[in-house]
Amino acid sequence: MDRRQFLVCSGAAGLGLSLAGRLQAEGWKTKLYKALIGKPDEATFQAWKAAGFEGMESTQWDINPAQAEKARRLADKFGMKIHSVLRGWTNFNSSDPEQVKRDIQSVETALRAAEAYGADAVLLVPCRVGPPGMTIPEPWEFDIEFDDKTGHVQRVVKGDNTKYAEYIKAHNHAIDTSRAAVEKLIPTAEKTKVVIALENVWNNLWVLPNIFAHFVRSFGSPWVRAYFDIGNHVKYAPPEKWIRTLGDLIVKCHVKDFLLNPDGRGGKFVHPRDGSVNWPEVRKALDEVGYNGWMTIEDGGLSLEEFSRRLDLIIAGK
Repeated sequence: MDRRQFLVCSGAAGLGLSLAGRLQAEGWKTKLYKALIGKPDEATFQAWKAAGFEGMESTQWDINPAQAEKARRLADKFGMKIHSVLRGWTNFNSSDPEQVKRDIQSVETALRAAEAYGADAVLLVPCRVGPPGMTIPEPWEFDIEFDDKTGHVQRVVKGDNTKYAEYIKAHNHAIDTSRAAVEKLIPTAEKTKVVIALENVWNNLWVLPNIFAHFVRSFGSPWVRAYFDIGNHVKYAPPEKWIRTLGDLIVKCHVKDFLLNPDGRGGKFVHPRDGSVNWPEVRKALDEVGYNGWMTIEDGGLSLEEFSRRLDLIIAGK
């Protein structure tokens, strides 16, 4: 086979794989879209578009609507979508009322920026607990019981919880203060038509699917939903269990992977498809709960083309 024949055959084989992947993806009831996290500028949009991505989660939340509208027009130029805004950590459980007030105002700024971007959600991590010296169960030890009315934790492990009393108190304080802060943000979310998407990021709160779902659902508002990070939750429970429990509360998904140690306890973050996440089962669970939306990679260290290829496989259920 000469070089020309090889290239023709290789191209045909590549096309066959591409069509097979597309057909597999079309076999699902739901449609997923490809995105990365970054700062909106022309060079970034151009490179991402060329690699096969469709959208961005913007890290620029602290900007005025006019600046965000300019970025929106730039995204439109490349046929891209700024679909969400990453506000990230806040300190709604702070003992300083002024700190809480500032953080609430910062999320209002992010919501208004998201509206101008044309985004429909702002990622928010309400707070964290666990200062040095606080005794907290290991991920595999958690067995949480909570009050269905208040969401307050009653126990975090089976048996004697005495040594976790400080953690339980801090957890319940975080529930109350986070709920109070988010409730103040709902009117702005409703006005801007932008969802407050709550996420867990190893903040020692809502570490099992049922209590996180309870907290998000407790607002009784379509403007408070869940931003589910597929890799963040592996050490607590399989991602597919989280997805099926959260169900239609999920408004966005982050894509990364986590490799558990051989004993199933602890591990490390790795690139998508290199870890312990059962991606075909995750895709199946997303389809079951009717998730039509963005799959945003939160990772680095691979080429854009390789991230795009891996995300294609995940979306195809492979």
